[in-house]
Amino acid sequence: MKVSRRESIRIRHRRVRGKVDGTADRPRLAVFRSNQHIYAQVIDDQKQHTLAAASTLEPEVKSQLTTGASCEASAQVGKLIAQRSLEQGIQKVVFDRGGNLYHGRVKALAEAAREAGLDF
Repeated sequence: MKVSRRESIRIRHRRVRGKVDGTADRPRLAVFRSNQHIYAQVIDDQKQHTLAAASTLEPEVKSQLTTGASCEASAQVGKLIAQRSLEQGIQKVVFDRGGNLYHGRVKALAEAAREAGLDF
């Protein structure tokens, strides 16, 4: 039986989550990529609390874009999540690619977050 693309992502995400855990000192930068948008959250898994979040649906990001499904959009979300994390004193995170391959929009978000000052 052939496994669907979404199911493959879910399987990979479970495997990644078995190895990646966010703590108070080093929270998890989780990325979710849909066909039309991209979302990022900085999460403390011990307290089960989201510390910062950003997505292409936010008015400040959406107004500057023609589509939320591009590498440029992902880079803007990466810069925004890094800025919000640094404002809260979070400099080091662990990266959770959400079962997606480290390529394209996910890679663009990660590199933009690194350039904006996050360490991972």
